[in-house]
Amino acid sequence: MNSNYTFIYDGECPFCNHFAELLEIRSKITNIKILDGRKNLTLIKSLIEKGYDLDKGAILLKDEDIFHGADAINTICKKINNPSSNLLLLLSRVFKSNNRTKVIFPLLIRARRFALISKGISTSLV
Repeated sequence: MNSNYTFIYDGECPFCNHFAELLEIRSKITNIKILDGRKNLTLIKSLIEKGYDLDKGAILLKDEDIFHGADAINTICKKINNPSSNLLLLLSRVFKSNNRTKVIFPLLIRARRFALISKGISTSLV
């Protein structure tokens, strides 16, 4: 059975935005829906109620399963095979490793917060 994926990211974050765009256009994952969390606040509020805050990392829905933060990035990168982008190939190779993802991910969260604050945008979506 082929799983369906929904990748939810912060559309105001330049890094998240670029990664989501690469996923959508270049990943060759056919059963994925990409959503900007800032444009889907009802969904974001329901995920926050379940303990998944987009401010602490991207969210990946895989059928009934929810992956958050480093786990979301690691899980989706494991699905990427032969992307048509060198950057996505590099990112998928780096983030296919659970250990590397867990070490690098906190730095990505800090970079996102710095980018948003420098643009005068709230880091919180709700």
